[in-house]
Amino acid sequence: MTMTKPTPDSPFTIGTRGSPLALAQAHETRDRLMAAFDLPAEAFAIQVIKVTGDMVQDRALKEIGGKGLFTREIEEALLDGSIDIAVHSMKDMPVEQPAGLLLDTYLPREDVRDAFVSLHASGLADLANGATVGTSSLRRRSQLLVRRPDLNVVEFRGNVQTRLSKLRDGVAEATFLAMAGLNRLGMGDVPHTALSPDDMLPAVAQGAIGIERRGDDIRAAEMLAAIHDGPTGQRLAAERAFLATLDGSCETPIGGLAELDGGTLRLRGEILRTDGSAFFQDDDSGAIEDGAEMGRAMALRLLERAGPDFFDH
Repeated sequence: MTMTKPTPDSPFTIGTRGSPLALAQAHETRDRLMAAFDLPAEAFAIQVIKVTGDMVQDRALKEIGGKGLFTREIEEALLDGSIDIAVHSMKDMPVEQPAGLLLDTYLPREDVRDAFVSLHASGLADLANGATVGTSSLRRRSQLLVRRPDLNVVEFRGNVQTRLSKLRDGVAEATFLAMAGLNRLGMGDVPHTALSPDDMLPAVAQGAIGIERRGDDIRAAEMLAAIHDGPTGQRLAAERAFLATLDGSCETPIGGLAELDGGTLRLRGEILRTDGSAFFQDDDSGAIEDGAEMGRAMALRLLERAGPDFFDH
């Protein structure tokens, strides 16, 4: 049966958050679909959906719930048929999808590294004793306090533009952003230093865009298959199995990164206490097809080393 292509009169609707970065990711998805099926931009509609994580800006993420804060309302629109697909930053995604939804399409992964952003300092070592650093990420907070326990780490919410304005206003001396976000927004002029994963292991799935669909939507499945990036999917299979076994959420400081070299996958993982008082790391390599099992095994090793009450501190 021939797939019914979307048209300007019956467009294929892409759901997304409304931040500049989320819109850039939705437009990248649309552009790849346009190229794959030789369709005009008018055959697609981009629908902005307000999510709890964007609407509530005056409290830390851990105070208002877990990772579903950035996905719940979009997934509800997908389930009720208001949109055809949903475009997500994969580091925001819970490891389980609601019944009826599938997440099996990934675009080519961007730069995975964190960026140290400051108007005055070029790196952590340049910050004065007791300097204030802003971040909303528990992972980054914990990694910072491991390396520089003298720093004053404060809550720092908002999109890239909001965080830069806070730096200009002197709320903090420095913050962190994902290199992927800066690249996708064309913001290479922001004063930043890219941090090696050896110095700051990124969040699981950082830099990856995932596209969610209804499990019974054959047309969406066929269209998304044309733009799926296999290597990104292989890397995320390992990282997200690692995260799922740890029961990771926005309240759990976890870093993880899978990298491919020929037929070999290297996986690094890290768990930390929120106050930076303790952390455990692991590093393993194996066959790409064993990535998910490597992720699960690494998580279990780290949990055994850390002990049952590790994340309670």
